Amino acid sequence: MIRYLTLVLLFSSNLLGAAQAARLTMDDKAALWPRAPMQDKIDFTNRMGKAFSALSPDLTAPYFMRCLEETANIGNPGALRLEELVKACVSLNKDSVPE
Repeated sequence: MIRYLTLVLLFSSNLLGAAQAARLTMDDKAALWPRAPMQDKIDFTNRMGKAFSALSPDLTAPYFMRCLEETANIGNPGALRLEELVKACVSLNKDSVPE
């Protein structure tokens, strides 16, 4: 019984580790965005909203979700990385950034 529980715990911890490793990062290709699970997209845009909201209150998680959906799904992102799309989203919002 203990052996069975040990195997179950090891298997569960491996699944949790794989799920955490599936998070989107700035270095991921933009072509991955349309195929990524919605939870990964939400997590990524929440992180971007928290990171950039100090720059401008308009740079929120919903803004990044909308912007990344539009930029990654239109045309062919090719070898672009998510970092470059995030930079584009920030620059598109430059009118609301105080100087």
